[in-house]
Amino acid sequence: MIKVCKFGGSRVADADQIRKVKAILDSDKERSVVVVSAPGKRFSGDEKVTDMLLSCASLSEKGQSCEEEFRKIAQRYRDIAKGLGLEESILDEELEDIRKNIDGGKGRDYAASRGEHLNARLISLYFGWNYVETGDAIVIGENNVIEKESYSNLASLIKDGEKYVIPGFYGRSPSGEIRCFSRGGSDITGAIAARAVGAGVYENWTDVSGVYSSDPRYVKSAHVIPELSYKMVRELSEVGASVFHEEAIAPVVEVGIPINIRNTNSPMDDGTFICREPKEKGVVGVSAKGGLSKIYVRKLMFFKESGIRHRVLSLMSLYGIKPCYTLYGCDSISWYFESKQIENIDTDEMCERIKSEFALDDIELKKGFAVLGLVGNGIEETMEYVDALDELRKNGIQPASVSLGGSYTTFVIGVPEDRKLDAVNCVSERLFLKK
Repeated sequence: MIKVCKFGGSRVADADQIRKVKAILDSDKERSVVVVSAPGKRFSGDEKVTDMLLSCASLSEKGQSCEEEFRKIAQRYRDIAKGLGLEESILDEELEDIRKNIDGGKGRDYAASRGEHLNARLISLYFGWNYVETGDAIVIGENNVIEKESYSNLASLIKDGEKYVIPGFYGRSPSGEIRCFSRGGSDITGAIAARAVGAGVYENWTDVSGVYSSDPRYVKSAHVIPELSYKMVRELSEVGASVFHEEAIAPVVEVGIPINIRNTNSPMDDGTFICREPKEKGVVGVSAKGGLSKIYVRKLMFFKESGIRHRVLSLMSLYGIKPCYTLYGCDSISWYFESKQIENIDTDEMCERIKSEFALDDIELKKGFAVLGLVGNGIEETMEYVDALDELRKNGIQPASVSLGGSYTTFVIGVPEDRKLDAVNCVSERLFLKK
């Protein structure tokens, strides 16, 4: 079985971290393809290499030389090389070519991509593994769409029985120019590589031992979730948890390759497995997303009028409102949206216009909400949301709304924003400490 491993920026930030990565890879012969990011922060206040490269690109756009700024980047790689026991100047020629290309106007995507490229080149030399240039294989279309040919292109560059280092974050456009994914795109590259080689598992190595049931910084009862479905990961992200973006897992979801979230600093921990369907039923994660407002509209026989929901949403969009949660009543709809969307608009004028154009009986806009999300498999069967509502009541937290999501994996509760952390804590204690 082939295991594809991805290591983020802080995991490959310096020579000490890279040695940890090598030890992890050496401990399991099935770990034969590794995707790496550009060097991240080594300590608080440090700069990420990608940020420095983008600063160089900005100078170039202004017609200024990036030579002075680039010296810091070059020194960073020289320090890593020296720390790994390699010749300090091993990448000097390539570094100089890159600087000239940035000064010559190659653009922001080219500049940003070079952090991953250089780190992968250096790590491949240290490991004695093969280097694969993703710019020759991964084709990124409009809106970051991964072109299907990417998988066969990458597979053709990887031979059975050999080991490879692959730079994350970038590929090429259909016309051949370097194109980057959004920030954090090395996760996407890892998923593409896993699918391309038919990996048995995609290991994503981080600085935590998996996905937590709640934010451990604020919730004492938080613990690592052993197993999640792909769907649950998406749902947790939607209610404020810092988990994979859907783009980062889409390539493996389509073919059912499991993802294992592991901790570089505690490599013996099992971490969290993300797969099609977990074995256990019940709530596994509780998270909350604040900074929300709610708009409520009501009209007798509202849904008898064909297309009215779409037309109301279209008018709201003219004011910059893009709802993230929708709740339905008999003759009403409530939408939650990010409050920052209405910071610079006259909300009274907007509400009056909506009410007038659709002859509504009532419209109401209120700020200061959060949504509490309970995520789990078979959540409608376990009825644990009843316990959650009871616990909120006991703690004097009045729900503003309740809704079982259409996926049947999430129960969403609207709560006052100033009670968000209280809500997460008391519900987590009620649901998890009893297990």
